[in-house]
Amino acid sequence: MYQLTNSALNLGLIGLTQFIPLILLVLVVGHVADRYDRRLVGRSAQLLQSLAGALLLAANLTGTITPLLIYLAVLCIGIGRAFEVACMQALMPNLVPPQIISAAAARWTASNQTAVIIGPAIGGFLYAVGPAVAYGAVAVLYAVAAVLMVFIEVVPRIIDREPPTLTSLFAGFAFILREPVVLGAISLDLFAVLLGGATALLPIYARDVLVMGPWGLGLLRSAPAVGALATSMFLARHRIRRHGGRIMFGAVAVFGVATIVFGLSRSFALSFAALVVLGCADVISVVIRSALVAILTPDEMRGRVAAVNSVFIGTSNQLGEFRAGVSAALIGPVGAVLLGGIGSILVALVGSRVFAELARTESPETVRSA
Repeated sequence: MYQLTNSALNLGLIGLTQFIPLILLVLVVGHVADRYDRRLVGRSAQLLQSLAGALLLAANLTGTITPLLIYLAVLCIGIGRAFEVACMQALMPNLVPPQIISAAAARWTASNQTAVIIGPAIGGFLYAVGPAVAYGAVAVLYAVAAVLMVFIEVVPRIIDREPPTLTSLFAGFAFILREPVVLGAISLDLFAVLLGGATALLPIYARDVLVMGPWGLGLLRSAPAVGALATSMFLARHRIRRHGGRIMFGAVAVFGVATIVFGLSRSFALSFAALVVLGCADVISVVIRSALVAILTPDEMRGRVAAVNSVFIGTSNQLGEFRAGVSAALIGPVGAVLLGGIGSILVALVGSRVFAELARTESPETVRSA
């Protein structure tokens, strides 16, 4: 998109296009995840995303790719992701015993976060070879993921087939609002990453600030994954048993500081290191939040709660990218990154007082649903 339009605003609109389906389909996604086989729904969503990649591949090979076509493909990916993420989040607690959910959340986060960040990094390298190679890889890998879903085995669950009501459709929102620990954890991640969003501007930093080109973009994209993978694997073996809430707020503050360092840096080595620290801090917050939501949510409501959680996650990621793109268009990329880093620190400071119960939480296993 940036190569076609040379516009930071259009780059940011990619995030908004992915975010729209999360908002519009939140009630439908939650209902489907709780009323139907989550494996089947997830598989269908992955196939839709594979088709979107195939569409971009065909358009590139025929020379007909346009910004409008990219937005259409991204919209399809956003729809598929809305169903996929909610179903996978709801499915994870059905695969492991309750006493090891925190460790499972850490391992799930390790694979998920690493894939989410390394994927664009690999995409940068593949794009240097040719856009068609990158789009083809997307189509193939989503199709492979859909096939692998067939082999997931879960304990059969009782599914409520009663017609949906307004109360049942909004049950996910109601549950989160009456669970202050869950509300605090999700809200903290929402506002911190919404204001952060430095990774959305990596194409601009790689080309115009650090002057590194596509290979530099690939390395920068991989930096948060290095921190995320190392931290996730550590947390998988060494669960957080004390001061979990304080650690979560501290991680958000460190996330903000790392964002500021990255924004001010003109050294590739320092920028890479700042993004590694950013990935470490982000994954700590993700692991604690994932474990809290999984432990506190009843299985029959996990789809609806996961759908709402997906909106928060989507807001913090996709809408955060939109925020970063708009800010970069108005005040420049450096100013946009600095603004986001300062905002993340303020969120941690204010959130620790607003969500005092979360700040006092020792570990996810010690929390019990009200």
